[in-house]
Amino acid sequence: MRLKDKVALITGAAAGIGAGVARRFAREGASLWLCDIDGAAAERTAQQLRSEHGIAAQAGACDVTEHAQVLATVQQAMAHFGRVDILVNNAWGRRPGQRGYSAVQQLADADVDWAMAMAPKAALWAMQAVQPGMRERGWGRIINMCSLNGVNAHPYTGDYNMAKEALRTLTRTAAREWAADGICCNAICPGAATEAYQKFAAANPANAAELLKFNPMGRMGDPEDDIGSVALFLASDDCRYLTGNTLFVDGGSHINGIPWLPQARGS
Repeated sequence: MRLKDKVALITGAAAGIGAGVARRFAREGASLWLCDIDGAAAERTAQQLRSEHGIAAQAGACDVTEHAQVLATVQQAMAHFGRVDILVNNAWGRRPGQRGYSAVQQLADADVDWAMAMAPKAALWAMQAVQPGMRERGWGRIINMCSLNGVNAHPYTGDYNMAKEALRTLTRTAAREWAADGICCNAICPGAATEAYQKFAAANPANAAELLKFNPMGRMGDPEDDIGSVALFLASDDCRYLTGNTLFVDGGSHINGIPWLPQARGS
C-alpha cells in the first residue's frame, strides 16, 4: 500500500496507459481523481476501481486543451479530497478531423497548435495549479507521459514529436526549479499495447511487425503491470531522490532506435 493516504489526479484516464496507471495506483491504496474528454468512460473506470479495490475514486470530463477546464478539474479534485499529491499528465488525442501522417513540409498550423495545447500547455496548466499545495506540504510527484517518437525524431509525426519533446523539457525545468520544495518531476516514454497502438498496428501491419523485431523483449508493454508499475515507483516515497529524468519504459526499444515508418499522407 505504497500510496495509502495519497491523492492522484490522472488525465486521459478512461483507457490505455492512463487507465493502466490508475489501476496500478488503486492496487496500492491511492485515492484517485480521473479525468478524460470522455467523462462517462472515466466514470466507468472509477466505478470499477471503487468496486474492485474499495478505494475513493472520482471522475469527470475534461478537455485538456481548454485552460479553464484543466483548472476546474484540479479545483474539483482539491475540493473533494483536500489536496493533490500526485499528478499524471497523460492525456493525448489527435485533433478532431485530422487524417493520416504528415511530412514536415505538410504540417498544418491547426494540427501543431492542437498538439502543443494537448501536451506541454495542458500539463503546464495542471502543474501550475497543483504546485502551491505540493510546495506547502513539502511533497509532490509529477509524472509526464512523453514519447520515444520525439526522442528518435520519428518521421511523419512532427506535430506529436514537437509537443512531446516540449513536455519533456518542461518536466526537466520544473524539476530543477521545484526540487528544493520536495516536488519530484519525471517523464516516462512508454511503449504499450494501448488502443492507439492497436489502431496504428491495424493500419500499418508490416511496420508494426517490424517494430517488434527491434524490441529486445519482443512485445509491447502492459499499461498496468509494465507502465503502471514504473509510474508507481515515480509516485512513491521510493522516488525521493530522483527528479528531472526520463525513463524509457519500452522493453529496450530505445537502445538502438526502432524503424518507425508509417505511410505519410501525400508522400
